[in-house]
Amino acid sequence: MRRASVSIASNIAEGRGRLNLAEFRQFLGLAQGSTYELQTQLLVAKNLGLANQEMLEQAESLSNEVSKMLSSFIHTLNSAAGKKKLGARS
Repeated sequence: MRRASVSIASNIAEGRGRLNLAEFRQFLGLAQGSTYELQTQLLVAKNLGLANQEMLEQAESLSNEVSKMLSSFIHTLNSAAGKKKLGARS
């Protein structure tokens, strides 16, 4: 879980340092994948009773919020890229 959590932030940071929007979006997608990985691990830990249920539920809620933010950001970047392409054709 720790590795997946660190991977989320690391992929966002690495993508931001890239030279173009396409690479940034790709790294945001990797961050989203790590978010799903973390959510799966939290669910398994919860089902197996491996940790405090309240803490797991709080972590699950936070990871859901991060996932929503990433999805929204990716959608915004995709929309911006689409408009830019359409503008270039005109």
